[in-house]
Amino acid sequence: MSTAAAPAPQSGRTITTNIPARLDRLPWSRWHWSIVIGLGTVWILDGLEVTVVGNIASRLSEPGSGLSISSGQITGVAAALYVAGACVGALFWGRLTDRFGRKKLFMITLAVYLAATALTAVSTEAWWFFVFRFLTGFGIGGEYAAINSAIDELIPAKYRGRVDLIINGSFWLGAVGGSLLSILALNTDLLPADIGWRLTFALGAVLALVILLVRRHVPESPRWLLIHGRDHEAEEIVTGIERQVQDEKGEPLARPEGELEIHQRKNVTFMEIARTVFGQYRKRAVLGFSLFIGQAFLYNAITFGFGAILTKFFDVPADHTGYYFAVIAIGNFFGPLLLGHLFDTVGRRVMISSTYLLSGLLLFGTAWLFDRGSLSAGTLTACWCAVLFFASAGASSAYLTVSEIFPMETRAMSIAFFYALGTAAGGISGPLLFADLTSTGKVGDTVLAFQIGAGLMCAAGLVAAFLAVNAERRSLEDIARPLTAAAGKAKAAARPARGPQGPSAPPAASRP
Repeated sequence: MSTAAAPAPQSGRTITTNIPARLDRLPWSRWHWSIVIGLGTVWILDGLEVTVVGNIASRLSEPGSGLSISSGQITGVAAALYVAGACVGALFWGRLTDRFGRKKLFMITLAVYLAATALTAVSTEAWWFFVFRFLTGFGIGGEYAAINSAIDELIPAKYRGRVDLIINGSFWLGAVGGSLLSILALNTDLLPADIGWRLTFALGAVLALVILLVRRHVPESPRWLLIHGRDHEAEEIVTGIERQVQDEKGEPLARPEGELEIHQRKNVTFMEIARTVFGQYRKRAVLGFSLFIGQAFLYNAITFGFGAILTKFFDVPADHTGYYFAVIAIGNFFGPLLLGHLFDTVGRRVMISSTYLLSGLLLFGTAWLFDRGSLSAGTLTACWCAVLFFASAGASSAYLTVSEIFPMETRAMSIAFFYALGTAAGGISGPLLFADLTSTGKVGDTVLAFQIGAGLMCAAGLVAAFLAVNAERRSLEDIARPLTAAAGKAKAAARPARGPQGPSAPPAASRP
C-alpha cells in the first residue's frame, strides 16, 4: 500500500510505500515463470544470431548463395557492425528505458530486432546485409538494458541471483541451436544454397514474434511506476500479482516488512546518473569495469580463434567445428544452471570471485597442456568446457552485478554502459589482439592468447574478492538507496519476510 503526502518542491508528491517489500516477499509461482518466459528467452535469440552468422559464413560467400559477399566481410565487417549496433543500441535504449519505462522499451527493442532480422533474411546486396546486421544488434543491445532491469525489479530478492544468471546464460542454448541449425543450413542436399541461410534468419524472426506475443502480458515494473508518479498503477499491478499467487498457493502471503518514502520525479538528468555511478559509487563502477573486461577477454581468447585452432592444430574439417562448438556451448549453459542458486545462498562475493578465479586458473592450465602438446581436439574441447562452466556463471554474474548495485533511477543506463563497454572490448579490442595470435599457426602465440584471457579473468576475480557487494537476498532498495528516497527514511526490507512462503526455492530440476 502507498500513502501520499504533500508535494515536495520540484519533485512531485512524497509517498510512503511497501510495494518493493511486497514483491520481494512473494513465493515462487507460475506468475514468475511467465516473467522468465516472456522476458528471458530473448537471449536464446542473441545466441542463435551470433552463432549462425559465424558458422554459415562459408555458405554465404559461395557462388549461388544469392548474396555477393566474401567470408572476410561476414566475419569482419558484418560482425563488427553487429557489435557496434549492440553498443549503440544499449546506450540509446538504456537511457530511454530509465526515462519512459521498462515495458515500452522491451516491446520496442524486440520489434526492432524482429524487423531487422527478417529483412536480413531477404538481403540481395552486401550493403543491405550490413545495414540490417547493424540494426539487429541495435535491437539486441537495447534488450539487455530493458530486460535485465525489468527482471531484477519483478523477481523476489530470494531468487534474483539464480534467475538472472540462468536467463543470461540461456544465450548458450541459442548458441547450441545456432550451431546445429548451421549444419542443416550448410547441407545443400537438404536446402538450396540460396535458401538455407535465409531460413535461419527467418526462424529468428518467427521466434521473436512468438516472444513478442507472450511479452504483451508482462506488466510494467511497479518500482519504476512508483518513482514516476504512477503509484496507483503500481498498486493495481502488485495487488493483482498477490491475488494470483495467493490463489495458486492456497494460503495467506507473508506480511511484508519495510517501507520506503520517496519524492516522485518524472526524470533524472544524465549528469545525476554520471555523478551517482562514477562519484558516489565509484568502487562499484570499478567492479563493473573489471568484471566485464575480464569476461570479454577470456571469451575472446577461446572463442575468437576457436575454429582456426581446431582446423590448424588438430586437422578438424571446417564443416565439423560446429559440433565442437555445440559441446562447449552446453558447458556454458550448465554453469549458470547448476551454480546459480549458490549466488543466493553462499553469496555474491564468494561466488563471483571464485568463478572468475577458477575459470582463469583452469585456462592457464589449458594453455600449459596445449603448449606441451598433450591435448587432442576432444581433450582441448573438454578443457574449454571446464573453463567455460565457471566462466559462464561469472560472466552472467557481471550482468547481475551492474543491474542491482546502482540506484533504481540509473539501473537501465548502468546496465547499458557496462554492457557496451564489455561488448566493445570483446568485439573490437579482443579480435584485434587475438586474431593475430591465433591465425599464425604458432603454438606459442595461441598459448599467449590463452594466458592474456586467463590473466585478466583472474585480475577481475581479485577485484571482486575485495569490492563485490553482498547483495544476496537483499531488496534492491537496500543495496542501493533510490535517488528519490527521502534522506534517512529508506526502510525497504533488507531480507525476505519470514512466514508462509511456499517452497524455499524452485525444485532443482526446474529452477529458472
